[in-house]
Amino acid sequence: MRFMIIVKATRDSEAGVMPGESLIAAMGAYHEELAKAGALLDASGLQPSAKGWRVGYSGDKRTVIDGPFAGTRELIAGYTIIRVKSRDEAMAWALRFPNPVGEGEDAEIEVRQLFELEDFGNSKAVDRFRELEIVTNQRRQSNIANQR
Repeated sequence: MRFMIIVKATRDSEAGVMPGESLIAAMGAYHEELAKAGALLDASGLQPSAKGWRVGYSGDKRTVIDGPFAGTRELIAGYTIIRVKSRDEAMAWALRFPNPVGEGEDAEIEVRQLFELEDFGNSKAVDRFRELEIVTNQRRQSNIANQR
């Protein structure tokens, strides 16, 4: 089972304010624990929405909407993706996640389970994704081997 731990944006993260040294250290220690447990798949912070864009769809027309975007509560500042055996294990890891705005402050993270290909049943379209997943995993393993 894979889960994404989502860190909500704040005024500071949208203004490009970098986290303090103590928060970076706490996040580093947390992610090291996840890695040692074999649960860490990916983690990163996101640049402010001012550096991003959205694509709007209307029929077959696409429109680019440049950031920044209003409503920081709806924006994501970072994420961690974990692979665990159960929802309870994901919750245990989430409860250990460092406060993303600093200890003692009010904050919130969101945790969502990712779909697995098995959730979609069998079809030619899903089989194409399975083939892509195999190729992607092979490339990832090759890149890891080449880095050693």
